[in-house]
This record gives sequence, structure tokens and C-alpha cells, in this order.
Amino acid sequence: MSASVPAAFADAVARHATRIAVVGEDGATLSYAELDARRIEAARALAALGVRHGDRVAIWAPNGIEWIIAGLAIHTLGAVLVPVNTRMKGQEAAYILEKSAARVLFCAGRFLGQHFPSVLGAHRPQTLRQIVVIGQAEAGDFTWAAFLARAHERGVEDVAAAAARVAPGDRLDILFTSGTTGHPKGVITAHAQNLRVIAAWSKAVGLNPDDRYLIVNPFFHAFGYKVGWLAGLLAGCTVLPHAVFDAGAILRRIERDRISVLPGPPTLLISLLNDPARANTDLSSLRATITGAAAIAPSLIERTRAELGFKVVLTGYGLTETCGVVSLCDAHDDAETIALTSGKAIPGIELRCVDADNRPLGPGESGEIVVRGYNVMQGYLDDEAATREAIDADGWLHTGDVGVLDARGYLRITDRLKDLYICGGFNCYPAEIERMIAAHPAIAQVAVVGVPDARMGEVGKAFVVRRADQSLDEAELIAWCRERMANYKVPRQVVFVDALPTNAAGKVMKFQLRS
Repeated sequence: MSASVPAAFADAVARHATRIAVVGEDGATLSYAELDARRIEAARALAALGVRHGDRVAIWAPNGIEWIIAGLAIHTLGAVLVPVNTRMKGQEAAYILEKSAARVLFCAGRFLGQHFPSVLGAHRPQTLRQIVVIGQAEAGDFTWAAFLARAHERGVEDVAAAAARVAPGDRLDILFTSGTTGHPKGVITAHAQNLRVIAAWSKAVGLNPDDRYLIVNPFFHAFGYKVGWLAGLLAGCTVLPHAVFDAGAILRRIERDRISVLPGPPTLLISLLNDPARANTDLSSLRATITGAAAIAPSLIERTRAELGFKVVLTGYGLTETCGVVSLCDAHDDAETIALTSGKAIPGIELRCVDADNRPLGPGESGEIVVRGYNVMQGYLDDEAATREAIDADGWLHTGDVGVLDARGYLRITDRLKDLYICGGFNCYPAEIERMIAAHPAIAQVAVVGVPDARMGEVGKAFVVRRADQSLDEAELIAWCRERMANYKVPRQVVFVDALPTNAAGKVMKFQLRS
């Protein structure tokens, strides 16, 4: 196995030079050889902007061919990729840019009705030297074309030398994940461990050069990036990025582009199954999907096979802290196993459930899920205390999730220690959402919990104590939240209460709110 992402991509280019590597939503295509040339050009331009080995470079843009080119260019120089969620507002994005000390930002121009550089605007950190605008630029933006025009300032040999210096243990990326503290934490992972995880995932899904891999999962997430476009390219597939989920558009692309691989959260599968256009769409090309991140009914697995025609339907479990993957089902597992478990640990990874004293539990006993092996992160960026709290002295990563292992080693997740809920496939951390809502001048106290939702899996419900003599209604608060936070974090329901239920220590008893 190659020791670095640039070396692994070079191997793929050597094997598949004339095959189509990527197809844009507009039908534009690049062969592997052409994509490689674009990668080198972008890496030369990045080097001209002063980016060196170990520097952080962020991407805040929707799925597209330029995202892939920029990502490969960052990897090529041995710089560190920092993906930023496209649903974030300016203040949220600025926190990640500042915390990571990103020197350069590749940024969408106009997307989802907003001009991203303007959204960042006054929040822009001083550490950010340059913003490169991808697509729909406005006057004054430093465009993608202007960026590429800088490539002539650095030679091809400079880029080749930089790629050759990238070592297996070098940082590949920093992906930010929220948690109980309310502030996102930067998860650091390296080249070699990610390549090994990608290889295990690709083997389970059976990725091969004949596959046409449609990626709706956002590139700012491990699902869309690591086991998304990167896995697809390293396996020699044709990768087809898709920017915004729309069931009708996805069905049209499946038929037009003969899609064979299409992973996504249960929300995606349910939306496709329920779309009236499905009955008249040719889905015969579909081969494999992988889902997870929420409770799934066995009937959904059966329908995904029978009505969407997938031959391979898998579920899995993973965290940003594990390069995205911990466990996977097997293609031959029955519908009940696939729906009710998250599979067994990928090869080379240890998985166990432990009690409150960190003692391992037997099959069928419920406890905290812990993971040990090559997939565990190097640590949290500039946060040794949080790293020590997450990874114990014996190297076990404590996930904060509660589960049960059966006699076969298959994992069933039963609860979450950290209040996390999952809305449309996105992790929502109440502590972070509460911290943002608490800034509202009319609010004295707030608690957020996840509640079931037929379409999104779960949505946020906020319990709010108003300040004395202040007025605020549900619609006003939801509108205020929409201006300041990513849409999936915005509570869909608000209940005003006189007081929140607390225990003797003053901690809010969220189980009472949920019930």
C-alpha cells in the first residue's frame, strides 16, 4: 500500500490514465491523466501563494470538481486540508479558520443564495492570507482562474519534490467535530491510517474501476471526502460529485449517468423510495449503497434492495476521530443484521464495550463503545486535555456512545452518552447549539434535545426559559437561529418553560425533557 495520498493517487493515475476520473453536474469530464494535470497546476499555484508542507488550507465549498482538484493539490504539497461545512454561517466558519490557522481558503462564490466571502466578511481571522473563490464569483473576488494563473511561478519539479517528501505519519487533514464543550474540536489524522481505512471500506463495498460513484454526501464530511471521492479515485472509479440533495435530480442522474454506487444516510434512501418519479426511472445500474448514522427499520433494507435494486446494502459505524470508519456489515449479512447492527470491526481494529470502571463487558452487556487501532486519531488540535480525556493510557478511544456486542462481534448502538442526535445525517451537539442560542438577549436558559422526525430521523427541540420582562415567541427564535447557525442545527420546535428540570447538582435532566 502507498505511504501517502499523493503516492496512492499517482498509482491510480498510472493504472487508469485514459479512463474518466470525474464527471461534473454539467456533464464536464476529466480523465485520470487530465485530473492529474489539474492537480499539479493547482499545487504549483498554491506553492506560489506561499503554502508549504504542514500549512493548513481550508475548503468551504459545495461538492464539485474544483473541490477535488484543490484537495489533491493540498495533499500533494504535504499541506493539511481543513474542510468547512457549507451550511455554516460566517461566525461558525471563522472559528474553524482561526483555530486551524488556515493560510488559504478555497471558498464558494454564490451558493445557497449567499455570497460566501461576504458571509465570512467581518469575521475573517487575521491568520487567513488569501481567499480563492470557486464559481459564481463577484467583483473584487480572487477567482479560481486568477489563482491558477499563478501556477507559472513554480515549476512542476518543485511540486514533485514536495509530494515525494510526504511521509506516512504526516498530517493529512483536520476535520472539526463538536462535542460536550460547545466548541468544535479539530481532529488530526495522518496519511497512512486514512489510506488503510479507505482500503478496508472499499473492499467491503467492492469498489472497482467499473463503478460510477455518485457522491451526494458532503465533501466536508469523512463520508463524502475520505470514503467518498478519495476512495473512488484510488479504486479507479468514475466519481460524480453532486452539490445539493434533491431526490428528483438524483434519480435523473442515476438513469443518465448509469450510477452504480450511491451511499447516504437513511434520509436519502427514504426520499428516493418516496419520490413519485422513481417508478418511471431506470435504476438497473445501481449496485451498492452504505448507510448508517440513525436507527433503521429492517423493512427499509428490504425495500432498498427490492425497490431501488441495490445488490449490496451495508450499514456501518464510525467517527471523525476514527478516520470515519470503525465497523461495517458484510455484503452477505441478512436484512435484520444490517438494519439492527452496525457490523463488526474492520480488520486490524479492536472494538469493545466497557463499564463505568473501564472494564470490558461480555456479549450482550451494554456499555460505552471503545475503539483501539490504526484508525484512531493522532489527537485534537492544540488540546492535550481533551485528547487525554478521549484516548486512555492503553490507547482506547472512548466514543461516548453506548452499545452491545453480540457473540459474533457485531455492534448494536443503543444510546449516546453525549446527548448527540442526528438530523438528516448531520451530527448535532446540543451543547454547541445551546451555547449559540444562549447569546439571545431575551433568553435566560436553554436546553436542546433530539426528537424523532419521520423525514430527518431526528430534529432539535429547544426548551427555553425567558428572561424576566422579555418577550420572545417560537417563530422569532427560530428565525434568529437561522441567521446564525447551519440549518440542520436550528431547532424545529421551541417550548417556553418557567424552569428546566435539574438534579441536586444543578445539571439539567434531559431524559425528563425527552419524555
